[in-house]
Amino acid sequence: QVQLVESGGGLVQAGGSLRLSCAASGLAFSMGWFRQAPGKEREFVASITWRGETDYADSVRGRFTISRDNAKNTMYLQMNNLKPEDTGIYSCAANPLGNQRSPQWAYWGQGTQVTVSS
Repeated sequence: QVQLVESGGGLVQAGGSLRLSCAASGLAFSMGWFRQAPGKEREFVASITWRGETDYADSVRGRFTISRDNAKNTMYLQMNNLKPEDTGIYSCAANPLGNQRSPQWAYWGQGTQVTVSS
């Protein structure tokens, strides 16, 4: 069993930055971030394996950086040059059940709101 707790969301102006954290209790192999905007489906943002291999959605590549500290069992998402279309509930996930870009993961956090104003 893995429990995930996100933190770091908030309100920021376009062009600003935020850093999200996801603290895990239990053994988390690959971890990832997904987001869901109002009226839209949950979408993949980024993922990272235990060894630090990363993957990004095209919409965030070059602006967002995913990282993890295995000693602290914590994953991070540094978000720079934020855009209004980045607004949504950001959720962390652990231990994918298949393709890491699919929202089929074994464990989910409760989510944290990110709002980017224009």
